[in-house]
Amino acid sequence: MVQSGTGAGRELPPTSAFAGDDGSADAELSAALVRHAEGAATLRDVVVALSGARVLVPVLAELEVAGHSDLGLDLDKEASTGIVALRAPDGRTALPVFTSTTTLAAWRPDARPVPAQAPRAALSAAQEGWEVLVVDPAGPVTVVVPRPAVRALATGTSWDPAVHGSQVRPEVRRAVVAAVSGTDHVLGVDALPGRRAEVAVVLALRPGLDRAALDMVLARVNARLAADDVVTTAVDSIELRLTTASP
Repeated sequence: MVQSGTGAGRELPPTSAFAGDDGSADAELSAALVRHAEGAATLRDVVVALSGARVLVPVLAELEVAGHSDLGLDLDKEASTGIVALRAPDGRTALPVFTSTTTLAAWRPDARPVPAQAPRAALSAAQEGWEVLVVDPAGPVTVVVPRPAVRALATGTSWDPAVHGSQVRPEVRRAVVAAVSGTDHVLGVDALPGRRAEVAVVLALRPGLDRAALDMVLARVNARLAADDVVTTAVDSIELRLTTASP
């Protein structure tokens, strides 16, 4: 049973790997979340803490459609096991995970907590085709773990964000430039931190393109980016910015 007031009085499923688990939060993960909320830790620090933490995956006996949360997350669907997925505002599907029975009960008191190591939860999400994780959707600190970080957790590898501060990582920028360079009508390309997405791919296009030609160029650029292993592994989301090349 939950002890010391750390949970919601719910008993965790009796599994040998988590025998004695009282439903309280992992101390290192909790500290990383607090520091992240204060601006003293990066998202990468949170992911590092997750790599060694136990989280709780919610299971619902009956799935009911719920309204938007503050993050715009809706109950979306469930796997065959009854594990819940959330639909994010950008259309991607997220697996919610919780640090403790307290944060789980704040979200859905009727959810049954299933303990799992965070990398195992990430692997399960990947196997379902769910792109991101959301840690503690009802707070007190909510963090969205992006697709490349989920993949890194699932495969036991380290994750480095594509953007550091105000710069795209040099190897990511080189991969974007190499992937797009040579596309017809593209005279220049760069990669910058995005405004609506993680990375903005800036295209300097030949002047005078009509709509049909522009659509063809954008389709080819998107296809080239999607085919590049470095880009697809490292970058969570991309926006295209169009400029006209100087004569």
